[in-house]
Amino acid sequence: MISRQQALDLLHAHMQNQNLRRHCYAVGFALRALAGRLGGDPDAWEVLGILHDADWEETKDAPEKHTVKTLEWLKELGLAEGPFVHAFQSHNTKHTGLAELEGNMEWALETVDELTGFIVAVTLVRPDPPSLGASEGQAKSRLQSLPVESIMKKWKTKEFAKAVDRAQIAQCEEKLGIPLNEFIEITLTEMQRHHEELGL
Repeated sequence: MISRQQALDLLHAHMQNQNLRRHCYAVGFALRALAGRLGGDPDAWEVLGILHDADWEETKDAPEKHTVKTLEWLKELGLAEGPFVHAFQSHNTKHTGLAELEGNMEWALETVDELTGFIVAVTLVRPDPPSLGASEGQAKSRLQSLPVESIMKKWKTKEFAKAVDRAQIAQCEEKLGIPLNEFIEITLTEMQRHHEELGL
């Protein structure tokens, strides 16, 4: 297994776009929280999230190579098999066909990947929260002040963030046994905790 810092170093070496990096951070934070909910290894799940799109800038025009490059990098670090590697093999399997989605780790990544992007989209269209006076403390950011209810309202608005595959996210109920509302709350709460790192 590699450390979180090793994962970040690998990500930063291959991905320069700050927004893409933040997406990977968000998925990592969310997976860490979901590991706690589902009995997984929080460290391994977070590393999976950090690295799940690490090769995106190099493979975006060749989807069949997405994750394949990352698997090569992991092999160079001594990781060639095991559940962690299988989770990477199952990511983007519709293009690579490397492995089927099986356990909680794979399905958590599959479902939360799109959700973090949806939460960011909802956050970005919200107005800035009112600023507070010096005596009232620090104002909350747009992400910190975002309630689950606002996400659910946008969820039902099909014209909003049409590119987000809501059906993929909703599989959390069948595949992970977590109701959609709770799944969103877990993910949102963890992203809010790390709002500064996410630039939100």
